[in-house]
Amino acid sequence: MPANDLPPVPDYPSLLRLDGRVAVVLGGGNGMGRESCHALAQAGARVFCVDTHADRAEAVAAEAGGEGLAADVRRRDAVEELFAEVRERAGRVDCVVDIVGRANLSPLADVDDDGWAEQLDVVLGHAFLAMQIGARAIADSGGGAMVFVGSIAGIASLPGQTAYGSAKAALLHMVSCMGKELAPSGVRVNAVAPGFVRTPRLEAKLDEDGWLALGEAIPMGRAAMPAEIASVILFLASDLSRHMTGQALVVDGGLAGKVSLPNL
Repeated sequence: MPANDLPPVPDYPSLLRLDGRVAVVLGGGNGMGRESCHALAQAGARVFCVDTHADRAEAVAAEAGGEGLAADVRRRDAVEELFAEVRERAGRVDCVVDIVGRANLSPLADVDDDGWAEQLDVVLGHAFLAMQIGARAIADSGGGAMVFVGSIAGIASLPGQTAYGSAKAALLHMVSCMGKELAPSGVRVNAVAPGFVRTPRLEAKLDEDGWLALGEAIPMGRAAMPAEIASVILFLASDLSRHMTGQALVVDGGLAGKVSLPNL
């Protein structure tokens, strides 16, 4: 390409801005969700923080300068009502971030039918609804981005996480498929797959000795902070990633790629 035909250099920082856009964060009441609400709001988005607990949603919304909504996003009627309310208030939806999920750790032999169904529901069911209903709202607004939080449990084999990992693997496959299916409508679908993150739920289970021991297994020497996942979510929600869809970015300090070898 001749030098005088080179394309103009973008203003890269401006591509991170979300001014004028409307973002809906499912599971925004604490941990990675709370940080994601702050990240999107700081980038200029109008953020709707959604949680099953209204008080948590309102508290984070007040912190981030957004709006809090309570909804059980595992129910189709609740998800339909949620996006209808956002569109009524804001007129559009440009971004959906789905962080809902919980790991029930147990050997698969100890998981009963109800436990299996519950794990699939809490990890996968809401994502199915978000991809159907949320993507339609984004497409009607002219296009935008969806970001789902997966896990390295859906990529690597982790002890006691067969049920959880199976659900997360299915979620990552849905992201890959829907990235292609929704591309013609202008909706990008990507995921972030964290390793161990110092969320309030895990902080309640591990003391500092536990975190230190876990850090010894992670090549970078420590677990992630919620903000380090939210920063990747912000990237995937922004125009810096506008040619990405159907992808999963692993953010685990190198854990999933680690190979244990004997001392040779």
